Amino acid sequence: MNSLVATPPVPPHIYEYSRLSPSRPMSTPSHTPTTNRKRKAEDEHNDFDSRMSASPTNSPAFTPRTLPSSSRQIKRARPNMGGRPLSLPRLLETLDTDALRDVLRSICDRHPNLADEVVQTAPRPSVASALQVLRNYQSTLQSSFPLGGNPESDYAYNRVRQPLGNLLEALSDFTPHFLPPNETQPSISLSYLDDVTEIIHQLPRWSSPQNNLERDSAYDEICKAWILVIREAAKRGGGIQLQYGGWDQKLAKHNQNSGGRLQAAVNDLASSLGWMHGPESQGFGSPGGNDLGSIREQLLSGTYGLGNPVKVGPW
Repeated sequence: MNSLVATPPVPPHIYEYSRLSPSRPMSTPSHTPTTNRKRKAEDEHNDFDSRMSASPTNSPAFTPRTLPSSSRQIKRARPNMGGRPLSLPRLLETLDTDALRDVLRSICDRHPNLADEVVQTAPRPSVASALQVLRNYQSTLQSSFPLGGNPESDYAYNRVRQPLGNLLEALSDFTPHFLPPNETQPSISLSYLDDVTEIIHQLPRWSSPQNNLERDSAYDEICKAWILVIREAAKRGGGIQLQYGGWDQKLAKHNQNSGGRLQAAVNDLASSLGWMHGPESQGFGSPGGNDLGSIREQLLSGTYGLGNPVKVGPW
């Protein structure tokens, strides 16, 4: 009777679960070893440490952000920003020529022992630089004349007396610098004298004779300078440096413009070269004299100056 009782059907998923799941004993062991639980805990802890100790650069979540190059090159601001005086090099950059000259002169006045050091350190003045200074004085003199009236009057002389004195004083100071023995090259001395004599020609003339004494004195000094340079140049190579450059014609023209006040220098040049036969002739290449070509031939043959007496001095 009992065998005829129907058994309820088993759901299909039970069979599927039984097929995939491994067979396990239904009985539970009486005890679980503690070593298995400890090993499992250690494995989990080591796995966690390995994940945390991994380099962040290898993980996309920890990729560092690169800053732009401009942000890395920002110049740090100076701390303690405040007022301070300029350094010496920056201060000198702000000074012009006149200001530098005034500062240097003031320092030498307070410390005279530095004057010699400045003279030894400063570059040697050239003819061009000296003439530029003299022309500046000359320009100041011309601009000092009063407008209108007689430019040769005593009134005009009194108005320009100070700048005229400054120009004449500068002439007196610069000229010895370009004379022997301080200047060893006659060509440099002659070049300076040629230009500075032209400046003297341009000095103003005055109606009153006493006002022209300074101008006449300047001619006398420059004439002595010409004679000194001519004699020094005549000692070198038989005066060959005087034969080229047309110094005979230049000096003759200067003598003419000065009203004959440089006649002594003209005579000394003629005497040194043997080109003249008497002091009464003011020009060169007079009849009976030697021209430049014949003198060059005499120098090459060694017969130059034979039979021509050489006078000492212009008189």
